[in-house]
Amino acid sequence: MLEIKLIAANEFQRVRESGLDAHDTLRLLADMCRANTLATVKRAGSGHLGSSLSSLDIVAWLYHAGMNTLELGFDHPDRDIYFSSKGHDAPAYYAVLYSLGILPKELFINLRRLGGTHGHPDVSLPGIETNSGSLGMGISKAKGMALAKKLQGAGGQVFVMTGDGELQEGQVWESLQTTAHQSVNNITAIVDMNRIQSDKPVEAIIDLGELERKFETFGWHTARCDGHDFAELERVFTEFRQVSDKPKVLIADTIKGKGVSFMEGPAALKAGNGLYPWHSGAPDDEAFETAYAEIAARINAQLDAFGLGELATEVIDRRERNRVRLKDRADKVVTAYGKALLELGRERQDIVVMDADLSADCGLRPFENAFPDRFIESGIAEQDMVSTAGGLALNGCLPIVNSFGVFLASRSNEQIYNNATEKTKIIYVCHYAGLIPAGPGKSHQSLRDISLFGALPDCIILEPGNEVETRQALRWCVNEAQQSCMIRLVIGPSPGVIPVAEDGRFTFGQGTVLNEGDDAVLFSYGPVMLNEALTAAERLKSHGFSLKVINMPWLNRVDVDWLETVIGDTESVFVLDDHAGYGGLGDALLNALMSSELLRGRPLLKFAVDNHPACGTPLEVLDYHGLSGDKLAVRILLAMKDKPDQLLEAAS
Repeated sequence: MLEIKLIAANEFQRVRESGLDAHDTLRLLADMCRANTLATVKRAGSGHLGSSLSSLDIVAWLYHAGMNTLELGFDHPDRDIYFSSKGHDAPAYYAVLYSLGILPKELFINLRRLGGTHGHPDVSLPGIETNSGSLGMGISKAKGMALAKKLQGAGGQVFVMTGDGELQEGQVWESLQTTAHQSVNNITAIVDMNRIQSDKPVEAIIDLGELERKFETFGWHTARCDGHDFAELERVFTEFRQVSDKPKVLIADTIKGKGVSFMEGPAALKAGNGLYPWHSGAPDDEAFETAYAEIAARINAQLDAFGLGELATEVIDRRERNRVRLKDRADKVVTAYGKALLELGRERQDIVVMDADLSADCGLRPFENAFPDRFIESGIAEQDMVSTAGGLALNGCLPIVNSFGVFLASRSNEQIYNNATEKTKIIYVCHYAGLIPAGPGKSHQSLRDISLFGALPDCIILEPGNEVETRQALRWCVNEAQQSCMIRLVIGPSPGVIPVAEDGRFTFGQGTVLNEGDDAVLFSYGPVMLNEALTAAERLKSHGFSLKVINMPWLNRVDVDWLETVIGDTESVFVLDDHAGYGGLGDALLNALMSSELLRGRPLLKFAVDNHPACGTPLEVLDYHGLSGDKLAVRILLAMKDKPDQLLEAAS
């Protein structure tokens, strides 16, 4: 039986009150936070351990020794402010807040669950100052906080943590020059210099060069030290307190995965044949137990040396060890995409694949390895990547641009529009599309991309529902489309197998019927929502209700003749969007209905993500937004005024 244990808040209090040397106390507290970070990520099933462990010592020092926040209180105008811009280190950030009693246990242990802590920092949580996780914004936000202090005559410093890979974002450098120019001197930036990005060394993605000279050139007072040495941290931050005429930056040399020997940068890179395996996700049972035992042994050795007795823990989760899970029967569209991309790369020499430090997540590694001369790694710099694609397209290349949809569609929107005005052909692939997975939180859930790309006059948007359709969609965009295209891809495997069209066709503006029905018709797309639509049809069938489910991968192009045929005499039309309610497939179908004399006036009800997306497990979040198969079945029946009341009662 696997046990996941928590070090309770009173254990931290015991150590703080033990009378130990300040640095010995901090080392103990930091390792205790490491253990809790590991436990919560394991319990959640996902998280970012590597970057959490690299920054943890710095955050522990700030809250336990370096800031006046606890002494003055979070409501005091003169308090110091700290937040993490990179956001991936949220589990460690939460662990430090929990160690001080700021974050309650019931929130802390429920990382990435509905009603618990979010995958990236969120202001709904106690002690969190700002939302983060979308990179590059932090220093600008910190500058705004620091300016507000000045305008209000308040004291205190603003501390902001950035990742080293994050420095590839252009906004960082805009914020550096404006902060110095505007004489915002009550701000301290900290660079977590762990030298590894998602899975490769920073220097292999985009080398940052001589950072100290760069920051100094921008007018910042700069220092550098070992980010795991509390004496050094104390020395630098004491020095910073004496600097009142410049903004300050600490370049903290850290180790990704610090505190777990096999997760630490150099060793982990070697074990991973040059790729870092602990950036995201949760360790398997064996790795978790090995890592936790290593940290616990170190803590107990310190406690014993100081005569403080053994560490007390409580079990917060108990489960079967190495549970055998059924192999995924379902498709993983990103894998099919990667294979299709490789095939097309062999067929067409004009294809250039572009990436923003997400090669593994986006299924690009096969192409990257096969055609390194036609693979461009842009780092965390989406705007630069998109404009580079524009230049490639103007000179005879076919760029295929990849990133998470929430960053690619919105952050680079002006650059995408500029490319569109040149009437060249570029294929944009928005990965991590839609609501699920919801664990990382709203900074990563892409629910605006259809509307943003849909506003372009001549861009075709698709989302395939399974592996076969993914290959068809990419081939269509590459070989048949005359204009730019955007393909949405979910990042995880489908929760269920989405049927393939019997005739294997992939026809412009037309979908395929996945489930026959006469009482109502439901349009949807993509593996996640198609699974829920089919689940709803099953639930309704058991109550005598017949729902036709249609997979419609063309999100902004509808063949009206086909639409008239497939809807026929069915009076009730529904659409399930993996998107916000505005600008998705629902609006495209509504426009198509209005353009048809046969269908004009036919009622259409949209089911979509209302308000900001929730954070949690897939089922929790789908239920929360009323988009799970069970909830959809009830919502459909509620909308059917002519159906017997007993049918609704049975479904409820």
